[in-house]
Amino acid sequence: MTKKEYFFRILILGFLTALGPFSIDMYLPSFDAIATDLHTTSSQVALSLSSFFVGLAAGQLLYGPLLDRFGRKRPLYVGLAVYIIASIGCMAAHNVQMLIWLRLLQAIGSCAAAVASVAMVRDLFRVEDNAKVFSLLMLVVGLSPLLAPVAGGAITGMFGWQFIFITLAGISVLILIAVIFALPDGYKPDTTLSLKPWPILLNFWHVLKVPQFYTYAFTGAIAFSGLFAYVSGAPLVLMGIFHMNKNMFSITFASMAAGLVGFSQVNSLVMRYYKSEQILKTALIVQTISGVIFVIASVAGLLGLAGNLFFIFIFLSCLGFISSNASALTLAPFSRNAGTASSLMGALQLGIGALTSFAVSILDDNTPVPLAGIMGATSVIALVILLVGRRIIKHKVEVSEDSGVVMH
Repeated sequence: MTKKEYFFRILILGFLTALGPFSIDMYLPSFDAIATDLHTTSSQVALSLSSFFVGLAAGQLLYGPLLDRFGRKRPLYVGLAVYIIASIGCMAAHNVQMLIWLRLLQAIGSCAAAVASVAMVRDLFRVEDNAKVFSLLMLVVGLSPLLAPVAGGAITGMFGWQFIFITLAGISVLILIAVIFALPDGYKPDTTLSLKPWPILLNFWHVLKVPQFYTYAFTGAIAFSGLFAYVSGAPLVLMGIFHMNKNMFSITFASMAAGLVGFSQVNSLVMRYYKSEQILKTALIVQTISGVIFVIASVAGLLGLAGNLFFIFIFLSCLGFISSNASALTLAPFSRNAGTASSLMGALQLGIGALTSFAVSILDDNTPVPLAGIMGATSVIALVILLVGRRIIKHKVEVSEDSGVVMH
């Protein structure tokens, strides 16, 4: 593979991966405007975010078998088409219930991009390069929290929140064109795979029962669900409690995301000296300690705006190390059914993320405590799962910059 091919594959896969996050982040500054226009509350509008997470989780399980059976690109075409139609529908929503359901459909479309991009990393690149590739994808995905809220706030101010969904539809059309003409499939369809419910469930079970899969998949999913809690809770806490305006919220949200994006790139450098599992464990320990302090300080009422942002930044920075390494270690044992494995990993991540997002909306009490409590809890639980799971794994596939893939 030439450097040019490498660059364009990373770029296109990055935009595929970023489509879902962009769909989330762009409309966050518009919660108040949407609530006013649809005659509801910001908490009700936040449920459209929870429904998006539910759609992403459900769609992951749908697309995994399709990507293994028909190849990566044909199911991806269908998913992007569904996304475009649902995005146009969101623009025309005349009540919050309609918006909630259309966001669910939009998510089902967008998760084809998420599942396909992860599986294609496994298809198109060497296994020992996967963690580095995921870190590079995180750099492209990082455009979402850095640019999307700012763009969303500006679009809402100039044209109204409905135009956000027209913009998302236009972006997905450009991505579809790039996939058609510039991205190889990289995987030969497996016609032996059945699409009947029972064989599909058995295939998922064969993946799920692999100790390395469930250890790192649950570790990564639960740790990462704290991000979903933050995304759902940020408008409620920053704009609702600390009274930020749309522009300040957009800038603050982007600044917080810089930790996640920046440290995901530092991860590529650190991998030259340490293995993925060592990095993952250390990052989780740091995240857990800061998360526990965050909870205690929030309950005691010791934190103002600056204190809340400090602990959120530490949390997101740790995720920059956790996400890439957990994903690489989860998928390392799989080749033939990487699509199924990636979809199941994504479903766990997004399903648990949907629960934390829903919990933040339901537990909202006009204080930062629910957000801090959920973020702290995800760190503790993820660390416990990692420490227990490592004792169960007998034959581990390790990924590192120096040694490549090693069975031991």
